[in-house]
Amino acid sequence: MMITMRAVVTAAAFALSAPTAAYATEQPAPAAVPRVLPMRAAVSALPLAVEDRTGYQRTSFKHWNAGDILADGCNARAEVLLTEAVEYPEIGPGCTLSGGVWWSYYDETAVTEAPKLDIDHMVPLAEAWDSGASSWTAKRREASGVCHLVGPSARSPNRFA
Repeated sequence: MMITMRAVVTAAAFALSAPTAAYATEQPAPAAVPRVLPMRAAVSALPLAVEDRTGYQRTSFKHWNAGDILADGCNARAEVLLTEAVEYPEIGPGCTLSGGVWWSYYDETAVTEAPKLDIDHMVPLAEAWDSGASSWTAKRREASGVCHLVGPSARSPNRFA
């Protein structure tokens, strides 16, 4: 049986116009339950939309900052390395890192030396701007920086794909 577009639109309009028990009693909507997905599945689930790069400047994102705790001497790079460590490194004076193991998921490689890891943006800054960061305050853009940084190995072939 073939359903016409007109029938689908009519049914959708009717369903949206009918009051529901939740609306009639003005109960708050239940909170969304977060889902944990493999990275590839999560990225594939992202919606596509028209983007606008008007006004983009890389300097609009202050992302190489002093990190979350100013007194510990750890900058954004070190904080990403600490967050992504599979085996936690020792932290020396000035947040120098020694030891530790990291997993580079782009090339599926264990890395045992922090200098052999690049810190890249999971979402390139221009893409973040196009996708809505243009409407954020400078403070919000800075705060989001560490959340979008990842540490693939310097030799990862697919990091910019």
